Amino acid sequence: MSANSYSNTSKPGTICYTAHGNLYLNITNRCTARCVFCVRDLSDGVYGYNLRLLYEPSVEEIKQALEKNNFLKYREIVFTGFGEPTVRLDDMLSLIRWLKGHGAYVRLDTNGHAQLLYPNRDVVKELKDAGLDAISVSLNAESEDIYNRLCQPRYKNAYQSMLDFTKKAVNLGMRTRMTVVGFTEIDIEKCKRIADNMGADFHVR
Repeated sequence: MSANSYSNTSKPGTICYTAHGNLYLNITNRCTARCVFCVRDLSDGVYGYNLRLLYEPSVEEIKQALEKNNFLKYREIVFTGFGEPTVRLDDMLSLIRWLKGHGAYVRLDTNGHAQLLYPNRDVVKELKDAGLDAISVSLNAESEDIYNRLCQPRYKNAYQSMLDFTKKAVNLGMRTRMTVVGFTEIDIEKCKRIADNMGADFHVR
């Protein structure tokens, strides 16, 4: 996806937006899944912010946006937004190190496909070594079949890779949470058991 294909809106998308006492980072609109429940298919953003990027901001532009928003006053800095942040892994690692150097608490919201994007790298360890404090992984379904139908991942074996990604984060001692969207097509109790067996926290969003 080219940078200019993100949106035909005349206004640049928001890099930083606030909610729940946190500051959220929207660094890409690219994603490795096409979830049927994704908010970006229903609106241009969340909490009144336009998240459709006209281009991917540089690391320096993201730092400037963070400083403009006085980022240290927020409880958490969260990589999330209208795309999968790990698509820009090296930029994200650089930003995590910069944020941690300023004393920020940093979380990643992810679909857990990063190891498929970078098969020759140990992504979770790189995230931990950069200083990432917490990971929230979108579980979204209790089985691979349901996951593939609802999330339509780009890669084969995405469900198992997401589970492996989560388990690695838990094993490395990172604060790890698995999440699902609360609607009728999934069995929330089965999803919670998966998270429990992983040793991860569980959240219905």
